[in-house]
Amino acid sequence: MLHSREEKLAAMSRLLDVMERLRKDCPWDREQTTESLRTNTLEEVYELSDAILSGRPEEIKKELGDVLLHIVFYSTIGEEQGTFDLCDVANALCDKLIYRHPHVYGEAVAASAGAVVERWEELKQQEKGGNKTVLSGVPASLPTLIKAYRIQDKARGVGFDWEQPEDVWTKVDEELCELREAITSGSAEDSEAELGDFLFSVINVARKYGINPDNALERTNAKFIRRFGYVEAKAKEAGRSLRDMTLAEMDALWDEAKRLESQS
Repeated sequence: MLHSREEKLAAMSRLLDVMERLRKDCPWDREQTTESLRTNTLEEVYELSDAILSGRPEEIKKELGDVLLHIVFYSTIGEEQGTFDLCDVANALCDKLIYRHPHVYGEAVAASAGAVVERWEELKQQEKGGNKTVLSGVPASLPTLIKAYRIQDKARGVGFDWEQPEDVWTKVDEELCELREAITSGSAEDSEAELGDFLFSVINVARKYGINPDNALERTNAKFIRRFGYVEAKAKEAGRSLRDMTLAEMDALWDEAKRLESQS
């Protein structure tokens, strides 16, 4: 059921009223600071990510609410400190979006999504308080896989990229050879460095072919957990421990799990 603009605004007003009441009357909410909320916020964002991957609208709605709560919470704390409030947050966001979309709000022309991204990075560096360098906008605390993807994507935004998707395969082959040589040499430091280079090149492949590497890896993680859980459950049904089973026995159960998945 879709709601009217008035109903949406009323819902936001209700949320602000609830937050104000909690901040005043709940001992836990009253004690929170931006620092104490930070780790909880990260957890809520990851829970939202899980909900999105599950594809269940009800879960997504619930987790979006939790993330929205944190936005309102931080804004309320800012208001109490006299630094900013939710109105400032929303207006700053709107101002930024309007500035970075001159093809919508101005006379500029953007014929494709790629053109929008390239212009976006240029505008970010031009605006007051914006990023001083192309890569300075990548948060240092991002998970490494996502960070690598964002670094590559931002470099692409200013034209630093492979001309053709096929070109990146040469780099992957090169990095794989260097990784094998480093491992063969027995140098732990070189092996780690070359493994990093190899993974970075594989992420480049994903990006060039429009595959989100984080989603892809999470999909594989879920698949492994599901299949390994089947192996473990079958072993338990037989009164066996995985430690007492041979690799061949576990592989047979693994293949059985794969067959069942393909049939479903």
